[in-house]
Amino acid sequence: MWRKLVVGLATLLGVAGLLLLAIGQDWLGRPEVDGERATQPRPAELVAARVETQAETAASVGAPATKQVLFGDFHVHTTFSFDAFMMNLPMAGGAGSRPPADACDFARYCSGLDFWSINDHAENLTSDLWQQTVESVRQCNAVAGDAANPDLVTYLGWEWSHIGTTPENHYGHKNVVLLGTEEGEVPTRPIASQGPGAIAAAASASGPSLLAARLGLLGLNGRRGLDLARLLANVADTPACAEGVPVRDLPEDCIEAATTPEVLFEKLDDWGFPSLVIPHGTAWGIYTPAGSDWRKQLPGHDPKRQTLVEVYSGHGNSEQLPPWREVEVAADGSLSCPAPSHGYLPSCWRAGELIEARCLEVGESEDTCRDRAVEARQNYVDAGQAGWKTTPGFEPNDWLNAGQAPGFFQPSFNYRPRSSVQYMLAIRDFSNPEQPKGFNFGFLGSSDTHTASAGTGYKEVARGEMTDGRGRSPDQSVPGSGLFDAFDEVSSPAAESVPFVSSGENPLPLFEIERASAYFVTGGLVAVHSEGRDRHSIWDALARKEVYATSGRHTLLWFDLLGSEGSSPMGSTVQQSALPRFRVRAAGSFEQKPGCPESSAVALGAERLEAICHGECYNPGDARRPISRIEVVRIRPQAYEGEPLDNLVEDPWRVFPCPADGSGCVIEFADTEFTGAQRDTVYYARAIEAPALLIHGDNPLGCRYDESGVCVETQPCGNLTPAGDDCLSEAEPRAWSSPIYLEYPESGRGGSEALVSQKTIREYP
Repeated sequence: MWRKLVVGLATLLGVAGLLLLAIGQDWLGRPEVDGERATQPRPAELVAARVETQAETAASVGAPATKQVLFGDFHVHTTFSFDAFMMNLPMAGGAGSRPPADACDFARYCSGLDFWSINDHAENLTSDLWQQTVESVRQCNAVAGDAANPDLVTYLGWEWSHIGTTPENHYGHKNVVLLGTEEGEVPTRPIASQGPGAIAAAASASGPSLLAARLGLLGLNGRRGLDLARLLANVADTPACAEGVPVRDLPEDCIEAATTPEVLFEKLDDWGFPSLVIPHGTAWGIYTPAGSDWRKQLPGHDPKRQTLVEVYSGHGNSEQLPPWREVEVAADGSLSCPAPSHGYLPSCWRAGELIEARCLEVGESEDTCRDRAVEARQNYVDAGQAGWKTTPGFEPNDWLNAGQAPGFFQPSFNYRPRSSVQYMLAIRDFSNPEQPKGFNFGFLGSSDTHTASAGTGYKEVARGEMTDGRGRSPDQSVPGSGLFDAFDEVSSPAAESVPFVSSGENPLPLFEIERASAYFVTGGLVAVHSEGRDRHSIWDALARKEVYATSGRHTLLWFDLLGSEGSSPMGSTVQQSALPRFRVRAAGSFEQKPGCPESSAVALGAERLEAICHGECYNPGDARRPISRIEVVRIRPQAYEGEPLDNLVEDPWRVFPCPADGSGCVIEFADTEFTGAQRDTVYYARAIEAPALLIHGDNPLGCRYDESGVCVETQPCGNLTPAGDDCLSEAEPRAWSSPIYLEYPESGRGGSEALVSQKTIREYP
């Protein structure tokens, strides 16, 4: 009896000792924590010199000197986001932890930004991670010097990351940015698009599967693998917030969800804090189901908060509305595969071509193979984002350039036309015929970085860190050893399509990764015409929509409606019936010198400068790059229910050549058709810089074209390409002005909603 008790006690003590040892040695994983940041702002004389240089350039093109153009990034992820954590694991070729402190130092000393916001995914932001985020933002602001004239303004925010399985239930991703950062100005918790269940599934959070997952992550990634397992398990252990409870009555430690944009807007209204909700990656088809249509978001649109849209990011360009569609949508919502047109090859059509060719190759009859091609196209359409899985055994190169927008500047992968920005501006909801509803967005760009690298587009270097396209490191030479390679099944090409049956698995394996990785770019910037450098001045410029997007360069752009009583800047909504006249002024970005300013090296030290800036910073020389041309786009929003969109978007409507000497460009024009058309019209300008070598520039899939312009062979520069290859090719950097919205009086549109939204936001304290 005593012997059993002694043995039991010894066993218990041994287990307890092992548990304490495991905890002490972090065998269960370490919590993700913020890092240390530099403690001094950029030198005041450096900031002042850049302000003075910009004023001189503005004067040279006749632009007013009453406002500064400030550059920022409103889309920044750190390894507090679960996907950024995974992308920075050793098995993905990542560099390890990239906490919010790194993003602060990168924005200040590497990219030389004037402002930025943090936007980690709310779906995995537990109370601990959120409180660390809030404190990190406060510390970054504390380093900025004079609050009235800071070197850098840091905003707090998060990403609401919604992914649906069909066009009907998909709403996409939106960044929420808050004005305030102090106590009483910040929600207790961010608002996710779903509860912790989805992350819990990824964690494999019970029994032997958890042990196997931990061992697998440990074997592939060392201690960082266990750290990821701990992060996911912490999310899985956090309860979902109760539904229907006022936000201030919810407990601190729960994950709050809003499953639709309308619920998100309601919860933000419940908090009552000034905030912006910014849709992004809208046309990015890696997670957006084919046939997704932003028209369904018009009835629930909040014009007080959702006033800006991200046109361009590290996930590509979502601007243009092409004449083709990726799928046909019938009146009852059913989807079918369209034939190729306008140089566009639908992925569903290519699925049929692949199956038919393989079918003939194995000796089946032409009729049989033709029928299998028809079936393959429909199977692809029915499978949504997993369409490529209905044709097993085919490699990424077999798909050629199927699904990709031909002739666009760095388009989003698997482009979705009905989610493009031009489409949004052209459509209207006529549920209330007396006051139709439309999207009156201002434009911005940002990075969508997952390496805590705010404002990555200043130089085209270090593809694996400045973009989300990692490339293969030397120890990943065997297919299947990379993070996403295992998602691409390897087998003999099938001669018959197979329907896709969802098993409720994590969505990542359903996405085309290898081809998509060739479409990751360095990312864009948001530029504001601001009356000062402080937080409220920048916010006011955003509220006025006096804001524009760039593809990553510090291009200067002004776009004004001219009038007898003064001009109206980009972002304005103006009622008039008279002939409209416009002026565009632009100056190219500075050519960059190699390396970093001395002040960055002093502030960070050589080791950290190399670790987070990769030895290259925003380091402008004295010469500006030429603006090659100005393009003007004209959009006439729908005037009645069901009006065809075919001729409503004119892109480009006008093109103006510019001097090639880098001196800038000034053009003026009028729309002589406006008064006769008697309908609302939208105008915006693109300033196109001279070609430059860009990461994944104008031919990311490496298409070889035949004499008729058809892509017949590809060599993608993606995950399988060595990480040291920056995949450079020529393309034209650019800037997009926010539109000017002209309302023709008494035409029954109710577009004054945009003016109301601006006024409401400006009234916030």
